[in-house]
Amino acid sequence: MTAAKRTSATSPGSGAPAPRPQAGIRSVERAIELLQALNRQPVSTIDDLYRRTAIPKATIARLLRTFEAKGLVAQSVRFGAYYLAAGVSSLNCGYVHGPRIIEVAAPLCDELTREIKWPTTLALFDVDAMVVRYSTIPQSPLSLLHSSINLRRSMVGRALGRAYLAFCSPEEREVILSVVRQSGREEDRLAHAPQELDRILELTRMRGYALRDPEYSKQSCTMAIPVRQGDATVATLGLTWFSSVLTPEQAVERYLERLRTTADRISAILNGSTDR
Repeated sequence: MTAAKRTSATSPGSGAPAPRPQAGIRSVERAIELLQALNRQPVSTIDDLYRRTAIPKATIARLLRTFEAKGLVAQSVRFGAYYLAAGVSSLNCGYVHGPRIIEVAAPLCDELTREIKWPTTLALFDVDAMVVRYSTIPQSPLSLLHSSINLRRSMVGRALGRAYLAFCSPEEREVILSVVRQSGREEDRLAHAPQELDRILELTRMRGYALRDPEYSKQSCTMAIPVRQGDATVATLGLTWFSSVLTPEQAVERYLERLRTTADRISAILNGSTDR
């Protein structure tokens, strides 16, 4: 009788679904919550993570060590902060839906390129570089490249990176630069010249936009501005033109306000103050 009851309760053909668990595995839930919290901003301390999750600090520390061993998280020892590492991409390799910011920004970037013809680019921070996640090159008749998707752009030499560094928090900037200095890439050499870099970033903040180092291309130039969600810089938006057609001063005069309007519209949607 007992065996028959057990079979009836669990058999797919019995007509009644197996009982669902009342609660998940708490340790797994905490691991997921912590990864989600790490994903909400580029750099987090244990105190930050505790405030956002209420997970005990000792548990946070153990989970972070585990994530670090699996290549999901990296630590800046000097600043006691943690950030998602490249290994975390393995968790979404089978997931094709892009981040909400790309979903929001894509039609607005397309709209801007239809209006001004030049290609626009949306880039997101990833470990030690800005990565192009959306580009209107396919919609633009004025582009040197066939595609720029997934290209990694230097934080210190490229407009997309400079715009992020200039407008993120000082704490985040220091952690990012501590990682960039270890890259060994030629384009990142300015990270080893802090006074010169500080001058460039201060000028960027004063102007409200960043320009690419001209030595990286004689054929084109890019300006970029931050995209913000709340108080955080979450992406950068860039516009590229032919150097033979426009000087940087002319491009800024003609297009900066339109680029800002697009960035402001993206931010407004991310912040929930408008639909589109």
